[in-house]
Amino acid sequence: TGRSDSNFEAEFLQTHNAYRKQHGAPPLTINKNLCRSAQEWAEHLLSIRTLMHSNGEYGENVYYAWSSANKKLTGREAVESWYSEIKDYNFSRPGFTSKTGHFTQVVWKDTNEVGVGLATDGNTTFVVGQYLPAGNISNAGYFERNVLPASSKADFKPTPSGEFGMTVCAWM
Repeated sequence: TGRSDSNFEAEFLQTHNAYRKQHGAPPLTINKNLCRSAQEWAEHLLSIRTLMHSNGEYGENVYYAWSSANKKLTGREAVESWYSEIKDYNFSRPGFTSKTGHFTQVVWKDTNEVGVGLATDGNTTFVVGQYLPAGNISNAGYFERNVLPASSKADFKPTPSGEFGMTVCAWM
């Protein structure tokens, strides 16, 4: 099985931080322990061919892509997919929904560390992002303080869609 490499990891981190900057959230740093945990979970997901959360002590986003051609996933594609849920987020009524939980974790202001794992057999790819401290805390006022409206555009262009068939896990 393929694993994330330093280019994938760097692109994954850069994409998170570009989006976070738009929302007034500080940059994330890579946590190697989270990377090990995320890698183990990504390999497990590939082995069972099922998209699900590990329910650990951290925030978590999971992503699945399939392609009939043997294509290499970039570190941006999973993050862009998660962030695209912004279209369903209601900033005037902040809070958790199953349709926006990946987006809110990406930009959650109090989160400061991330780990990433990638497992692939060449056609099927699973990506796992794990976060500390975890986002999506539903206590009063938490979403208002941690999921801020975008104040600027991201400083990169999204990748063209259509290269992979994509499915994003619904939050459980």
